[in-house]
Amino acid sequence: MSAIVKPNDSLNNLEEIFPTPDQISLSAIAARCYSSQYGKLLPDAFYIHILAIHTLDIQLQHYESIARSLAPQSEKATIVKFSTSKPKISYLFYPDFDIDPHPALQSSIQVDVENLTFNHRDYTDTENPPILHRKETFVTPDYPLYQEFADLTRAQEDLGLLNNTRGIGTKLGWEKRLQIYGVEIHGHSLVKKNTNTVPDNLIPKIERHKAAIIRHDFSRPLRLALDAGFFTPETTFFDYGCGHGGDMKRIANQGYSSNGWDPYYLSDHPLIAADIVNIGFVINVIENQSERREALIKAWELTQKVMLVSAQVLIADSKKGIMAYGDGVITRRNTFQKYYEQEELKTYIDQVLGVDAIPAALGVYFVFRDPSATELFRASRYRSRSTTPRIRACVQKFEEHRELLTPLMDFMTERGRIPSKDELPQAEEICQQFSSLRRAFQVIIKATDSEEWEAIADKRRQDLLVYLALCQFSHRPRLGKLPTAVQEDILGLYSSYKQACLDADQMLRSLGNTELIIKRCQESKIGKKLANSLLVHISALQSLDPLLRLYEGCASRTIGRLEEANVIKFHLQTPKISYLVYSEFDTEAHPTLSRSMTIDLRDLHVSYKEYDIDPPILHQLETLVTPDYPQYEKIAQLTMQEQERGLLDNLHSIRNLSGWRKCLEEHFTTVKGYKLYWCKDADPYKLKLFKNAMINRKKEREKEIELLENNSVTATNGDDN
Repeated sequence: MSAIVKPNDSLNNLEEIFPTPDQISLSAIAARCYSSQYGKLLPDAFYIHILAIHTLDIQLQHYESIARSLAPQSEKATIVKFSTSKPKISYLFYPDFDIDPHPALQSSIQVDVENLTFNHRDYTDTENPPILHRKETFVTPDYPLYQEFADLTRAQEDLGLLNNTRGIGTKLGWEKRLQIYGVEIHGHSLVKKNTNTVPDNLIPKIERHKAAIIRHDFSRPLRLALDAGFFTPETTFFDYGCGHGGDMKRIANQGYSSNGWDPYYLSDHPLIAADIVNIGFVINVIENQSERREALIKAWELTQKVMLVSAQVLIADSKKGIMAYGDGVITRRNTFQKYYEQEELKTYIDQVLGVDAIPAALGVYFVFRDPSATELFRASRYRSRSTTPRIRACVQKFEEHRELLTPLMDFMTERGRIPSKDELPQAEEICQQFSSLRRAFQVIIKATDSEEWEAIADKRRQDLLVYLALCQFSHRPRLGKLPTAVQEDILGLYSSYKQACLDADQMLRSLGNTELIIKRCQESKIGKKLANSLLVHISALQSLDPLLRLYEGCASRTIGRLEEANVIKFHLQTPKISYLVYSEFDTEAHPTLSRSMTIDLRDLHVSYKEYDIDPPILHQLETLVTPDYPQYEKIAQLTMQEQERGLLDNLHSIRNLSGWRKCLEEHFTTVKGYKLYWCKDADPYKLKLFKNAMINRKKEREKEIELLENNSVTATNGDDN
C-alpha cells in the first residue's frame, strides 16, 4: 500500500526532509503516480497527456525526462504511460486524440529506464487496436476540449456503457458494446440508434444492501468521534447510509438526538441536517462513480459541524477470490467494494468537497464544516498532558479565594498562558478581587512553584512548534485564519507568529538529521531502547522530546494510526514509524504482538503485517510508559524479579513467544498476573540446585556493587586530597 503527501512548497515534500537512495525506488514512483492530481490511474499503470507532464511531482518529471532522452520523437507522443510495477515508461501515439471520441493507438515506444533500452511497436495494420475512454482524465481542466470530453463520459456513464470495462478496451469490443446498447457516437455526442434494451446478463446487478453489516457495538468512526469528544448533550447526529441502523440506535441510547437514512433499509426516513453526520463505509460500496460522488456531497450538505467519512483501505491482499470491476471489485456476495489507498481516500474527499480532511485512523477521516475548527482539532492533537502544580505554601489570600482561582489554574495548565477575559467565565469576578488576571496569577505562584508553571508554558511552546511544523504540509494558515484560542496561544507564548513559524521550520528541517534523531532516541528518558529502534507506549507519546513527536506526526498526520495500536516504534537506521498492536498490554505481563503497520517517511509507503505463529513478545513494560501509568509499580517490580531470576539475561532468545516459554521452562518458572511462581511439577533436586545458583549469583552481584561503591568513594577522597 502506498500513499504520498502532495508537495505545496519547498518544505512540503517529505523527501526533502528524509534522505532517499540515490536512485528513486519503484515504490516511490508508484506513490507519486497514485497521488497525482491529474492523470488516469489503473492497477499497474498511470497515464497522463504529454501536455500535463509539468503538473507532476518534480521527481516524476525527472524520471520521465530520462526516458524521453532515449525515446526517438517522444515529444510527438500523446500519452505518457508510467508502469507502477516495472521501471518502464511508454510513449503512446494517438494522432486523433482531439477529434476522435475514442482514438485508436497508432504506435508506442517502451523505454526500460533501468537498462536504458527501448523498443517500438506499430498498430497501424491491427484490426483491433487499443482505444481510449474517459479522455478528460488524461488532461488538465484547462485543456481546450476538457469539458467536451467530460460531457461525453458523463453521458456514457449515465447510460451504463462504462459499467463493465471488460472487453471495451479495444475497437471491436467497444463497437459491440455500442451496438448492444443501440447507440452511436457522433463527434463527442451520444445518439440513440434504436430501442434495443440492454441484456440483463451484461450489466452486473450489484446488491448494495448486502454490504450492510450487523454490529453489536459502535462502528469504528463512531467510537473515534466519541473518544474525540465531539458529542455534547446538545449534539445532533445523522447516519447517512445507516444500513440496519445500529449506530443510529446506539447513539440514541446514549441520550443524543439521532436519525438516519438508508436507500434500502430506511428509505422512507427523511434526510435531516445534524451537527455530526456519519457516512460510514458507504462510498466504497457504490459502483457508480457519479452516485458515489453524489452520496458524499449529499452527506456533506447535511453536516453542520463535522462529518465522519470512512471506507475500506488496502492493507492486505484484498483481491483473493474476487474479480476486478470498474475501479473496485465485485465480491462473492455480489456486493461492490472500492478499496482505497489511505492517501487516495483523503485526496478524493478533499477534491470532491474542497476541504482538508483529517485522518482519524486507517480508513477514517474527520471533515469539519468550519476551517478554524479543523485547525483547533489539529492543534489539540499535539497538546501534551500536564498536571496542575501542587500547593506548596499556605498563602492567606490564596486560601481565601481558592475556589475562585481554581478555574484560572486549570486554564493555565491547559494553555500555558494567562487567558483573555472572554476565555474565562470567572474572569470578571477574579478581576474584582485581584484587579487583574495577571495579579491573581501572582498570588497563585506564591502558593505553588513558579518553575513548574514555566515548565508548563515551555511544554505548550513545544506543542505549538510541533503543530505549526506539521501545518507546513498543507498550507500553513495565516495568523488571522487560525482559531482565536490558537492565536492567543501563539501571541501569549511567542514574541511573534513569524518567530514561531521560523522555529517550527527549523525543527522540521532537523528531521533530516539522522544522527540527531538517533541521539534523541538514545537519550530519551522514556521508551524501551533496542539496537535499532525505540519503543514507546502511545500514552507516553506526548511526554517525548518534541522532535520525536514531530517525527511521529509526519506519519500520523497523513496516514493516521492503526486502530488499537498501543505501541509506537521509532526506527533508527531508516526514517520509518511502526504502529504496533499488543492486544493484552494492559492485562498481560508479557503481551504478544498481533499486528503492525509500518510507514516509510520517505514516500509514505505503508506495509501491514499480522502475527499468528510464534509472535514477538514484550518484556520490561515499565520502560515503555511513564511512572503515572496505572500498572507501573506492578510491572516494574516484576521486571526486577525476572532480572534476579536470570530470565532477562539473553533478550535475543526471548524475543518470541516460543523462546520465552522455553526460557521459563529452563528457569522452573511460571508467570501468573504480575508475579513469578516456581513450577509445581519441577524436579525437586534440579530446582534446589537452581535456587542455590540463584543465591550465589545474587551474592556475586552484591559484591560487585559493593566493590564499585568502594572504588567510587576512594576516587572521591583522592580528589578531595
